[in-house]
Amino acid sequence: MHAYVAAGGYVTRDDDDVLARLAAADLRGRGGAGFPALRKLESLRAAAAGERVVVANGEEGEPLSVKDRYLLRFRPHRVLDGLEHVARLTGASRTYVYASDADGLRAVSVALKERDPSMPVDLVACPGTYVAGEETAAVNWIDRRDARPTDKPPRPFEQGVDGLPTLVANVETLAALAALCRAPQGDSSAATFLATISTPDGARLVELPSGLPMRVLAEHCGLEPGGAVLMGGFFGGIVPLAAVAALEPAALRTLDSSLGCGALLALGRGHCPVGVAAAVAAYFARHNAQQCGVCQHGTTAVSRLLAAVRDGQADARTIAELERLAALLPGRGACALPDGVARLVRTLIAHFGELVRMHADADCEACREAGAAFGASDFRVEPPASDKARATETCA
Repeated sequence: MHAYVAAGGYVTRDDDDVLARLAAADLRGRGGAGFPALRKLESLRAAAAGERVVVANGEEGEPLSVKDRYLLRFRPHRVLDGLEHVARLTGASRTYVYASDADGLRAVSVALKERDPSMPVDLVACPGTYVAGEETAAVNWIDRRDARPTDKPPRPFEQGVDGLPTLVANVETLAALAALCRAPQGDSSAATFLATISTPDGARLVELPSGLPMRVLAEHCGLEPGGAVLMGGFFGGIVPLAAVAALEPAALRTLDSSLGCGALLALGRGHCPVGVAAAVAAYFARHNAQQCGVCQHGTTAVSRLLAAVRDGQADARTIAELERLAALLPGRGACALPDGVARLVRTLIAHFGELVRMHADADCEACREAGAAFGASDFRVEPPASDKARATETCA
């Protein structure tokens, strides 16, 4: 903790100063949706007078991502610093750190003993399910209900923990806010994000500047320019790596893609996008919350259809049904999982349509092997064993 304080951590700043820094930086939530952090914060500030709650969400259910567990295990003071800033700005009297990672929660517990926080901080261990990190699922679990999403409205800032106005913020968002408050006014060095870069050979965690050209990342990490990339964990779809100009929202929107939680799975030329898409769809079918009928039936149907395409047992009707489901599913459920399934299908057909049609009546050995390999691993990656996570000077 002493090193963190010496580097400018836990500085107390005027509310207007913090709000101005957030506005200038246009900090977006790092949990996956990219919602403006300032707008979310101001929604809680505008809530009716009374008790308010802030939840630091460290439940990293998104496959292929390790950043949240890394921050909880090795940078807990950055998370707690951001949590204190948000509690002061919103007048919250209760805060929680919510996660399933036992090592991360232990590190936060040690950090709390090193520093007496200005508000109560409760640690909440949640189940490590895919949907447990959704904000209403977090509220439900803290309120001793199932960690499953619920329909909105009301949103947590309207009615959250114990029915109180609640802000649920990803732990990287809080750490980024703390970095903005530590930095000199106008310093853009805090405008970085953590990214988990995976290949079939392994994963690495790097810190990257916002808007980094994809070619720079590809050169640094040895990615094959002719390959494909699964973007944003599972929510950015699958796109040609060469088509990604930069790691920033506007460039990715042109591809119907998203950076999401900052997790990228790069596929080499020997790995077929169809096989990987089928494995992702099978994961969605296994790990949805099993509570919304459209999502349950839709994810199961997409998984079955993509498996048929992968195995050379499909035809034009199969592809047409996939396109129909991709148009039907968005917005149909208590969480965004159906949207992720739909984007997976849309991007696969839009960017690899010819490859999909080739699979309709022909077996693909590369596709079959890639799908089996990724499916067996369940797309799970582990955080680094040390507290160092940094790109080389090329990417820093």
